[in-house]
Amino acid sequence: MKIGIIGAGQIGGTLACKLVALGHSVSIANSRGPQTLAALATQSGAHAATVADAVKGADLIVVTIPEKNIPALGHAPFAHVSPEVVVVDTCNYYPRQRDGRIAAIEDGMPESVWMAQHIGRPVIKAFNNIYARHLLENGRPAGTPGRIALPVAGDDARAKKVVMEMVDALGFDPVDAGPLAGSWRQQPGTPVYCADLDADGVRHALAQARPERLPQWSATDKSPGSFEQPA
Repeated sequence: MKIGIIGAGQIGGTLACKLVALGHSVSIANSRGPQTLAALATQSGAHAATVADAVKGADLIVVTIPEKNIPALGHAPFAHVSPEVVVVDTCNYYPRQRDGRIAAIEDGMPESVWMAQHIGRPVIKAFNNIYARHLLENGRPAGTPGRIALPVAGDDARAKKVVMEMVDALGFDPVDAGPLAGSWRQQPGTPVYCADLDADGVRHALAQARPERLPQWSATDKSPGSFEQPA
């Protein structure tokens, strides 16, 4: 597949490395321009690109940027992208650490539903509940006992199947986490978040999740601080 990645942070860079290794053609972009991605391009084998070039002709697009930057991304990058192209959302809302208060999410809108509205495209939620290092190092062949499983939420069955097959190829068991409206079950602060569970464990954790945001994952009047000192 031809894959475009918007965002060159830890998850974006890790996915670039692993997807190139699987034989995919990967272009990666950030907000600062391709000239800032030379080292990552050399390391991963991905092509450093502008956002417009990264999504051009892509079969699948991964959006992996800070939640606070989603409105600035907006509809524009997807204006000429076919509706058939799968868009994957790996993003998480970190109000106290980075993003500040996003009222709609604080009021209960699932993070990925909010994102889909801002970019004007349906999305599949995946890769948001695992540490980047574990995504890089802990994939295992199918059938391995204790293989880590990752939840995949979304409304389009075809698109979800594409993403679940990618999860499997990367070395993890995909678990259908239901519709996008239920993707809050894999947000930060839920039992499945960064827990490295197997498939049965993921299903149990998703079932145990509660929609109320825990205080440590909710904005305060002083938000945001930093990951070292949340506010």
